[in-house]
Amino acid sequence: MQTVLLERPLEHIALLRLNRPEAKNALNTGLRSRLAEHFQQLGDDPTVRCIVLTGNSSVFAAGADLKEIADADPINMMQRRILYFWKVIAGCPKPVIAAVNGPALGGGCELALHADIIIAGENARFGQPEVCVGVMAGGGGTQRLVRAIGKYRAMKMLLTGELVSAKEALEMGFISMVVADDEVLDTALKMAARIATMPPLAIMQTKEVVLAGADVSLDTGLMLERKAFELLFASRDQKEGMAAFIEKRKPVFEGR
Repeated sequence: MQTVLLERPLEHIALLRLNRPEAKNALNTGLRSRLAEHFQQLGDDPTVRCIVLTGNSSVFAAGADLKEIADADPINMMQRRILYFWKVIAGCPKPVIAAVNGPALGGGCELALHADIIIAGENARFGQPEVCVGVMAGGGGTQRLVRAIGKYRAMKMLLTGELVSAKEALEMGFISMVVADDEVLDTALKMAARIATMPPLAIMQTKEVVLAGADVSLDTGLMLERKAFELLFASRDQKEGMAAFIEKRKPVFEGR
């Protein structure tokens, strides 16, 4: 059985579905590896302008597969190359939307944190409960969660293992929006479709500068923004976009 399903529901949009329903989409090595392969390929595919990542209607991902790692030693964990798989996803240049139904826990929560936009169903839940089984967040939770919601809210989740509802996550600034459970994927695809109509080079530069600027000084971040802004004036999409605005017509962007 394929642990990750790739679909192309709309032009320029790729949909990745986690597919281990018998294990609540727990992240084992095979699933992580396949997910990284897909992100690498889709990131390099010029026909793809946005990626939607989802689980199923009842669960996004319940975390790491503990049955696979319970008896592992440090060397074995290192050889699993988990950090490499996360880096591939984090390095994807295309916008990523996470469509979350049900639990997104541990590694599942960290996977959602790799997205640029998170759309959650009303019954979605988020948490980093690794401390409850004797370890800690190991897929970026101690870093991405703090950057997303601040130290004090993040520490409460990381140190207690408590879960938060979609409503609470929205109030924290953890996620982008909450919709009815049966509208999550459709909402994500509609948003992806809107993003796909935008100039791909400008979209990719925006994502690159936002992520790169998060860990530098304001002056350095502003310099990165200015350089990217100026660079886009070499693109055909910039000429098309501004001409279309002046001519009062819909632009057609090519990613050139």
